[in-house]
Amino acid sequence: MTNKTVFTTGEAAKICKVSQQTIIRCFDNGSLKGFRVPGSKFRRIPREQLYQFMRDNGIPTDALESGKKKLLIVDDDQDLVELMSDGFERDGRFDIRTANNGFDAGMGVKEFRPDLVILDVMLPDINGKEVCQRVRSDPSLDMVKILCISGMVEHNKVDGLKAAGANDFMQKPFAIEDLISRSCDLLEIERGVIG
Repeated sequence: MTNKTVFTTGEAAKICKVSQQTIIRCFDNGSLKGFRVPGSKFRRIPREQLYQFMRDNGIPTDALESGKKKLLIVDDDQDLVELMSDGFERDGRFDIRTANNGFDAGMGVKEFRPDLVILDVMLPDINGKEVCQRVRSDPSLDMVKILCISGMVEHNKVDGLKAAGANDFMQKPFAIEDLISRSCDLLEIERGVIG
């Protein structure tokens, strides 16, 4: 999608990580330039106009530039963070940032606007459930998927995490390939060959 020159409102919404209604509203009020398809009500946004709109509104433009999915890995176990980062790096379809505590995770989600957060449930300063609730309380982050990971969670707590906004849960320990494939499922990325 990133090598396209003209986008639909739905595609623009995905790239900007906002709702399609937000894009339509910005198009209709003139803050996002574009054109209507002759003889229809369909709106189209040229690539350079979308790029300008993203710059003007502080939306990171790397999604438009790299085509990679943005991934935020949050875990206080530095060795595991490096192992996960390594696996996703080798996969080649992800732009990766990491955080080691809930505070940095919250800042990272707001600034980086990831497509996916891999979130350890047991963080030193805040629990994963609270991070989920904070992300879900911000409508501008609706598109962010959250995959919780933990080695010490009873099954009834998994339901609580999902109720708080987690999209999925994986029990530690896990194979990195399984984590990547679960992440791709969540993001609806077609599976490639992991190099």
